[in-house]
Amino acid sequence: MDYQFLLYEKQRSGVLITLNRPEAMNAISDELDVELHHALDAADADPEVRGIVLTGAGQAFSAGFDIAGGGADYVWPYGLPEGSNIAAEIDRWRTRFWKKEHGRIARVIDEIDTPIIAVVSGWCMGGGSWYALTSHITIAAEDAVFGQVEVRMISDDNYIWIHHAGYKNGLRYALTGDHIDAQEALRIGIVNKVTPTKADALEEAFQLVERLALVSPETVKINLAVAMRGLETMGLHNVMRYNSELAAAVIVSKREEYTRPLEEARKEGGLRAFIRKRDEPFQPEPFGPRSAKAREERERAS
Repeated sequence: MDYQFLLYEKQRSGVLITLNRPEAMNAISDELDVELHHALDAADADPEVRGIVLTGAGQAFSAGFDIAGGGADYVWPYGLPEGSNIAAEIDRWRTRFWKKEHGRIARVIDEIDTPIIAVVSGWCMGGGSWYALTSHITIAAEDAVFGQVEVRMISDDNYIWIHHAGYKNGLRYALTGDHIDAQEALRIGIVNKVTPTKADALEEAFQLVERLALVSPETVKINLAVAMRGLETMGLHNVMRYNSELAAAVIVSKREEYTRPLEEARKEGGLRAFIRKRDEPFQPEPFGPRSAKAREERERAS
């Protein structure tokens, strides 16, 4: 398959899959989502591929699901797309992440037999963070910034954060959408390691792929299944499925006083104005380039 929105490069006993929409900070469009899952299936079926390294081009791993074109046709007071209804919207969202042709974030846990290593540099937000965290191993460069900022615009977080970070740490960030830098991500357990640069993280990932290639492929597959089936037996599959059900509920629960000002900002100034309006009340962020610490460092440098 010729990919339009990602790069697929076999190397060093594995494959490097790069989300390739750098002009949109690798925001996950429906088209990119379809290509990504085709690429994961292709890599998983290739006996020469012993590990999958997933990363993003440019200044982001992924800014999350693409919201650049949405919202202009919302009808108030309920914030539903014009021509839709609550039942249709609930059904659309509750099934979206379990359809073969789209997201199905949890299919990494269910179906992929080849280890996936996410290499995160720059912004890793919303749905982009879900892909990074459902990967089997996650390595972050020092400049990585994680967050579930979608909760600020009446959308859902994802249980995978709670699973990795634990109840207390996970809720601290899931309920606010606050940014997390690489060191905080390491502290709470959503990444395995932090490296100085993205190049270092990629090298670390492929060194691990080469080590995996020294082990019998059947052994790696079965031992990965031990972990995955263990999580499944403990209920993670059902939790992720229920996550989609609750996501549908929160997405159709828009309050006009919270959401309408964001959509009006989008109409007047585009996506950048939408994000500014959404995030302004939360400034400064506790971590990352919009934190008070980062601002002080910029002021000292100037």
